[in-house]
Amino acid sequence: MTQTENTTAASTSTGIEHFDVLIVGAGISGVGAAYHLQDQYPEKSFVVLEKFASFGGTWLTHTYPGIRSDSDLYTFGYRFKPWVGPPIATAGEILSYMGEVIEENDLGRHIRYHHAIASAEWSSDDNLWTLHGTRIDPDTGDATPITFTTNFLWMCQGYYRHEKGYTPDWPGTDDFEGEIVHPQTWPSDIDLSGKQVLVIGSGATAATLVPAIADDCEHVTMLQRSPTYFFSRPNVNEVADMLRDLDIPEEWTHEIVRRKALKDGDEIARMSFEHPEMVRDELIGLVRAELPEGYDVETHFTPRYLPWRQRIAMVPDGDLFKGICSGKASVVTDEIETFNDKGILTKSGEQLSADVIITATGFDLSVLGDIQFTVDGKPVNYADTITYRGMMFTGVPNMVWVFGYFRASWTLRADLIGDWVCRLLHHMDELGVQKVTPQLRPEDADMELGSWIDPENFNPGYLMRSQHLRPKRGDKPEWQHTQDYMTEKDTLPVADLDDGCLIYE
Repeated sequence: MTQTENTTAASTSTGIEHFDVLIVGAGISGVGAAYHLQDQYPEKSFVVLEKFASFGGTWLTHTYPGIRSDSDLYTFGYRFKPWVGPPIATAGEILSYMGEVIEENDLGRHIRYHHAIASAEWSSDDNLWTLHGTRIDPDTGDATPITFTTNFLWMCQGYYRHEKGYTPDWPGTDDFEGEIVHPQTWPSDIDLSGKQVLVIGSGATAATLVPAIADDCEHVTMLQRSPTYFFSRPNVNEVADMLRDLDIPEEWTHEIVRRKALKDGDEIARMSFEHPEMVRDELIGLVRAELPEGYDVETHFTPRYLPWRQRIAMVPDGDLFKGICSGKASVVTDEIETFNDKGILTKSGEQLSADVIITATGFDLSVLGDIQFTVDGKPVNYADTITYRGMMFTGVPNMVWVFGYFRASWTLRADLIGDWVCRLLHHMDELGVQKVTPQLRPEDADMELGSWIDPENFNPGYLMRSQHLRPKRGDKPEWQHTQDYMTEKDTLPVADLDDGCLIYE
């Protein structure tokens, strides 16, 4: 019996389970973390704790009509598992893909569902995290206290509250006689047939919902405060289809298509910053070509911000624009004055009547799953910390948080962080240490600090609302959360683990 097995057995006898590594969350990040750890450091014992009944995270909890990815699956899929479906995938297709990853790699034995973590306490005396929470019995709903200890904590729980979305505090909502629904808590029994539906919002969720429900309801109106950049494309990948026709091995096809998608995405991002007006005109021109002649594109599809300051929403097969062309869907660009019994009165004085109002107004962000963290008895306020490479925090030992890219697929960074964590764990064992903590170097003492994300670089509302809760960033690469995958894919794998930013004990 190994030392780890001895520790686990002894801990279990006291009602506390111990693992070398504990992964929180079985969404796209957590499943990827489990794969990388098992593949790159199989000697480490680990467990994945998931509060929901199954894996999938966003793709499990979001059930509104048409729910789909807004990233190309050839880059959103894991690098180690070729994607063979359409570039823009449904939630069901993504869940099926993740299930294959779990089954093919026997990861299911490591995942504990219905396990919710409430607090995490670090002890420097023991060099351990102790996690407290509850296990919910899926049959009875009874809650049983649980306690785990771990040497290393890998946070993969995402960045928003799954239980509810963000809804502004509009006046008059209690006066509305119809139904108000947030997509994140979509009721399974809602019937939209023959109804006037109003969707508030202009992002990817609204752009997904509107065409998905247009044929079911009498009419659907998208009410937006300001327009979003949209990009329409057929939901096929011609390069992938050609390579498959040539019987090219799927692994090769995956790699070729993935590299092309990354190159194309990087080029668009680069051009957006170097020639923003040109990119804006190109994007708007493509939208104009999808809509009827004379449609007011300037009002409804010309954003006030420059390209890539917020995400560009993908419209597969132009379905949003087809809904508008058919007359089943329309767009109103205005602000809300008040709700009333019949619907919404806009600030311009237009009454928008509705039977159902859908508030596609974004996420309610949280910091590390709202878990209460303490280090040696002192509560951790992450707003007082500085981010280390967008994954660790000054003064917080033996913990990594997975946060993906905004302008590229989330999973690209999850894979990179998986490699980095495994490299760090190997390095710690080679040094014979049990603790690693990010800490500013003497040369960083007078470093200028800013908000976690530079608002001049990327500024969607859901991030701006929560900047005060997030860690700070510095003016040096080590102390920033970069959005440049094409650079980070080369720099992060060789980043010096002994650069003085990480203190080993």
